[in-house]
Amino acid sequence: MEIQEKLSSLIKQAFEAAINDGSLTMDSNEIPDPALERPRDESNGDWASTVAMRSAKAAHCAPRTIAEAIVAHIPNNELIASAEIAGPGFINFKLANDVLQNVIVKLRSEGKNFGKSDFGAGEKVDLEYVSANPTGPMHVGHGRWAALGSSIANVMRHAGYEVTEEFYVNDHGVQMDVFGNSISVRYMQLLGHDVQMPEQCYGGAYVADIARSIIDDEGKKYESMTDDERKCEFREIGYKMMLENQRKICASIGTTFDVWFSERTLYVPDKNGKSMVDHAIAAMESKGYIFNKDGAVWFKSSALGDDKDRVLIKANGEMTYFMSDVAYHFNKMQRGFTHLINIWGADHHGYVKRCQCMMEAWGYKDKLEVVLGQLVNLFRNGESVRMSKRTGEMVTLEELIEEVGPDATRYLMLAKSSDQPIDFDIEVAKKKDSSNPVYYVQYAHARICSILRKAAAESGMTEDEIKSLSTDELAEKLIGENPDLSLLSHESELALMRKMADFKSFIESAAKDRAPYRCTHYVEELASLFHSFYTNCKVIQDDKGLEKSRLALCDATRKLIALVLGLLGVSAPERM
Repeated sequence: MEIQEKLSSLIKQAFEAAINDGSLTMDSNEIPDPALERPRDESNGDWASTVAMRSAKAAHCAPRTIAEAIVAHIPNNELIASAEIAGPGFINFKLANDVLQNVIVKLRSEGKNFGKSDFGAGEKVDLEYVSANPTGPMHVGHGRWAALGSSIANVMRHAGYEVTEEFYVNDHGVQMDVFGNSISVRYMQLLGHDVQMPEQCYGGAYVADIARSIIDDEGKKYESMTDDERKCEFREIGYKMMLENQRKICASIGTTFDVWFSERTLYVPDKNGKSMVDHAIAAMESKGYIFNKDGAVWFKSSALGDDKDRVLIKANGEMTYFMSDVAYHFNKMQRGFTHLINIWGADHHGYVKRCQCMMEAWGYKDKLEVVLGQLVNLFRNGESVRMSKRTGEMVTLEELIEEVGPDATRYLMLAKSSDQPIDFDIEVAKKKDSSNPVYYVQYAHARICSILRKAAAESGMTEDEIKSLSTDELAEKLIGENPDLSLLSHESELALMRKMADFKSFIESAAKDRAPYRCTHYVEELASLFHSFYTNCKVIQDDKGLEKSRLALCDATRKLIALVLGLLGVSAPERM
């Protein structure tokens, strides 16, 4: 049981004891949750509760009287050093120092498993994100979804959810034929043919690059084909090239997927001659939500709260874009997921309701959650950047990663809530000082590693001995099994330990709210508290008992910084 849970339990026990002996007259079923919070002023203690004020109506007495009864009935325990009443009925709790000190032991022993819980109860979640069309380069907005999606998955797994990360490949439909034809035209132009690019096309320089690579690899092999034959060939060649490029770029910033789901497979018949599209429509029809009108097949979404009904299959037999989404989401649920999360751009806001209606039609109400994300605005030294210096077109995600690096790209893409736009300044991302938040945090980790190496050198270890050990091994050798953590009582030390003790409840909250951006705030505050501790408390010193204790605190901080950076998909360098 974690500190907050133990403290909440003690408050409830005190409340019940006060009711049982008549100090308070109310039903024990009316006891509200303690709702513990950190006091704004740390001098007021470690935790505060407004439970007395929220009980006044049920207890028919003043909140301060209720608070006095609660404090008087707190059972004997080793957790609380003091409980004081403030103002109209706040209860401020100060924890015993050794409770905080034990967090160091727990963190150092559990490492990357620190703070894990069963909060999510193993719920099977499908998290679909990025899903860029395989017809063009990935833009910087895709980078935000890549960082956001994989970090949400990491945080949710840490909190006990079972998450599958999925990329939906839009490889079906007219846009694929337009893509293949665009490559075909560029191919013929490069071979000297006088052909014009049609109005409906992909005109970026990357299309000519694909055509040029085909010529470099296979020469004039496709020149004599008919336009349709060449279009079909190049559609598949270009598709494979773009998909591989997407995989490579996502992987370069630490985003990999468990599933790459092809839209085309939704239209492939099974052994009974039925595709997933057929099964999805049949399931809706069995619930009474399909009707025919003017030769088209419609979804009666207005019956479920949508502003109008939606066409699934046009009168000419052509499937709508929405039809693919209907079949795809039905397929997800048939794969055994109990909750779906999609990350979409804010421009898809109007599309959410019809998709939620679609889920409700099958009996899956409230099983689809859509996270909408705002845009990324690129700047360089405060000036807006819209075009690539290299191509004169949009700045691609690949170019951004090449210039600023994967760590800065990911971290800064996660620095704000997804419902806020991000102003990404390229030059700030490249800075190697405290103005760059990712550098500031990584430097704290590297600094601790340096402290451990320095302590080892001063203990008489040779440089070769130090190099032969991992940082974990070095820390164990320096600190030993039982450092005297009772020596850690300076306010800078206690503040650092309080932050560590918050981690489990913090990560559960971030997972519940799909808010990995909070991890950037948490780890920056952790780094700041470490820097304050290092300024106020000498680590390497003549008092070897105190030195070992402070090295243990440093080591625990190192492990937690690395853990949080890992959840964000960012590296924790040992030297900078």
